[in-house]
Amino acid sequence: MEKKTARLTLLIDPHKKRAFEQLCAAQDLTPSQVVRQMIREYLRDHGVEYETGTDSNPRASMERK
Repeated sequence: MEKKTARLTLLIDPHKKRAFEQLCAAQDLTPSQVVRQMIREYLRDHGVEYETGTDSNPRASMERK
């Protein structure tokens, strides 16, 4: 699983947020899980490759860059 080391903050209409949270809960998923999946699919659909950050030592992956 990917390491969650960065935060993405976005603004969304409160009604859409509530509907999204309710749908996620009904599917036994967190909003974060769904957003991460959408981002992975968006990157894949556009042919963008990225590091997954699965390294157990975050510093080690930073040093490789």
